[in-house]
Amino acid sequence: MQEIEEKSSRSELRAIVREQLRLLLEDRNWEGAKTLLLPVQPVDIAEAIDGLPKAMQLTAFRLLSKAEAVEVYEHLSTDIQQSLIEEFRDSELLEIVNSMAPDDRAGLFDELPPRLVRRVLAQLSPEERQATSQLLGYQAGTAGRLMTPEYIALRYNLTIKEASDRIRQLARDREVSYYVYVVDEQRRLMGVASLRDLLLADLEQFLGDIINPDVVFAQTDTDQEEVARSIQRYDLVALPVVDRDHTLVGVVTVDDAIDILQKEATEDIYIMGAVRSEGESYFQSNLATITRKRIPWLFILLITNTLTIFVMSNFEAVLDEVVALAFFTPLLIDAGGNVGAQSSTVVIRGLSTEELKYKKPLWVIMRESMTGGLLGILLGVVVIGMVFVFLGQVEIGLTVGISLLCITIIAATAGAGLPFLFHSFGLDPAFMSSPFITTIVDILGIWIYLSTAKLLLGL
Repeated sequence: MQEIEEKSSRSELRAIVREQLRLLLEDRNWEGAKTLLLPVQPVDIAEAIDGLPKAMQLTAFRLLSKAEAVEVYEHLSTDIQQSLIEEFRDSELLEIVNSMAPDDRAGLFDELPPRLVRRVLAQLSPEERQATSQLLGYQAGTAGRLMTPEYIALRYNLTIKEASDRIRQLARDREVSYYVYVVDEQRRLMGVASLRDLLLADLEQFLGDIINPDVVFAQTDTDQEEVARSIQRYDLVALPVVDRDHTLVGVVTVDDAIDILQKEATEDIYIMGAVRSEGESYFQSNLATITRKRIPWLFILLITNTLTIFVMSNFEAVLDEVVALAFFTPLLIDAGGNVGAQSSTVVIRGLSTEELKYKKPLWVIMRESMTGGLLGILLGVVVIGMVFVFLGQVEIGLTVGISLLCITIIAATAGAGLPFLFHSFGLDPAFMSSPFITTIVDILGIWIYLSTAKLLLGL
């Protein structure tokens, strides 16, 4: 309860800061705005600037100190980063981009239009331009593109005293200074030591004697999602990245891993909701982009749903004979669609998190099928009772109940099986989205229902 209250109070505080900042800027009270932002965390300042009218965003950003401006800029949304770059003077642009970490700068370049990238590159120092170009040379979505070259790597033959002195010299300019990566003469990764290891070691010991040689690492071409999962699995603060020769070339930090996991989860949810994901925020897109994202799947579903009309037209005589059958059509297709969507959701998520990595697909599908059967029995009993009470027609009740049982079993089986099928072909299981499962179950459900009615009612 206390944690919930703390989160609520922090949320309220951020809202107050955002509103107070807007009022102070409207009154052109620059000193008051500076004072307001002094105790505020950079990420919260970025959120406050995000919530300001566009005309005020640059003004608010220019009130920050140089050091704080860099941190705040990295937390701003992509569209505001782009908007500010277009308004920056060359001196402001130089201060910001030269102070950004190379991996953050490379991530920014991925989102900016080419004309802005060229302008930013022109402002970089030769050293920063080289570091950024190196990262941009790796394929997007890999560890090489994500890593930072700002880490501490020392030779194995240094003493602890020599290593400590060297760390003091390097730590101020390194993004990762809590691990020391130990390399040989060819900069091949030999092991890792924490600052705690160094503090507890004898000053005359060699660095190579205290390292942990069992290092978890990634290759430069390792997929970024796999990198994030490794950091999560082994509770790491940073993960070293090596090339094909096992040469240490960078590290990926835990904050980047969190961003990746959030981005990948968002992408999967968009796909499962039949909304195309193109790497940009849905709610920061214009109406034309939003429509373009959502229309492809809707067209596909519209075409496939016409099969339902075709199925029902073949049973026109059955519906004419017993009109009451039509009353239960929405109930059956909704129940089947929901069961199928539930099964597909848990399987897709299990595949995404690798929870099902060591589970046999047949076992998972059978388990979901049995779950669908149990749900069908429970729902069928309720429906049969309701039909008997309100309509007094046992035959129709049995028809609906048996159909419901068959539909829930098929829906659960399809919902669990189709993501595995996509996964086996190397496709993203999330493409087997809830709307697609629902459409398949709708078509099969109508056919099963009307076929059962024709058989049981002798039509």
